[in-house]
Amino acid sequence: MKTIGVLALQGAVSEHLSQIEGLGHKAVPITLPAQLATIDGLILPGGESTAMHILLGTFDFIPALITFIEEGHGVFGTCAGMVLLSQLNEGAFLEADVVRNGFGRQIDSFEYHLPVELETGTISFPTVFIRAPFYASVGNAVKVLARIDTKIVAVETPTLLATAFHPELTEDTRLLAYFIDKKVTASQL
Repeated sequence: MKTIGVLALQGAVSEHLSQIEGLGHKAVPITLPAQLATIDGLILPGGESTAMHILLGTFDFIPALITFIEEGHGVFGTCAGMVLLSQLNEGAFLEADVVRNGFGRQIDSFEYHLPVELETGTISFPTVFIRAPFYASVGNAVKVLARIDTKIVAVETPTLLATAFHPELTEDTRLLAYFIDKKVTASQL
């Protein structure tokens, strides 16, 4: 059993916590930087990326988050979390050219069955896009897992996973299980 934290400053927190527990792991809402020392992996949830970035600075999370990633812990960024991962430490961890709200405004939100090419095989995953970002391009160390046309909507590195969509708003927990197995557990071997 792993202990997975969900950054709980703003955004879709309870849905992630519920899915983590549903997979048999311990879920912890993270509200203080010191709590990062108590978890195995972290989810940066969807929400409003500008507000989240301001709150990260206000609560002095950025240095602790950088250290957490540098130590090799798994981090999963969804929607706004995807934006944050590409901006954290000036893109040093996840080099990508992000387009915020790239799919349009709230009224342009949509659901889509998306082929996602995971290390374990390609899955058709139900996705929910809400004011979603996308990556226009990524660095050589970033593997693209899914696109919609030319828009990159899911990527990974050895310890990071990022999606433009909200997997926590579906009942499908395969991406979360993949994150825990391949990014959290693997980083501790």
